[in-house]
Amino acid sequence: QVQLVESGGGLVQTGGSLRLSCAASRLSFSSYHMAWFRQAPGKEREFVARINWSGRSTDYTDSVKDRFTISRDNVKRTVYLQMNSLKPEDTAVYYCAAQRYFGDNYDYWGQGTQVTVSS
Repeated sequence: QVQLVESGGGLVQTGGSLRLSCAASRLSFSSYHMAWFRQAPGKEREFVARINWSGRSTDYTDSVKDRFTISRDNVKRTVYLQMNSLKPEDTAVYYCAAQRYFGDNYDYWGQGTQVTVSS
């Protein structure tokens, strides 16, 4: 059974940084595009960033551009989200997801990790 396990969340002050990790198991990791989503309390889940299978192509939602960086290590089967200059509005549960083909649907999801940014 495929597993995506996020880690690295926590409580940080405004302006601080966190690095999230998502480790994949039982997945042909280098064949999958990977993404991060987040869901704040009372809000719908939203796309944050995506990286293609090779790591050469990335995409971000406008609100995190120039602050967040997505990257991957296909040897370690891990995708990362470096989050800098964090704001209270970044507070959410962050999920990683995997998709074999680009599109709206993702094949696998992690369980999420909480990020809380205090003002």
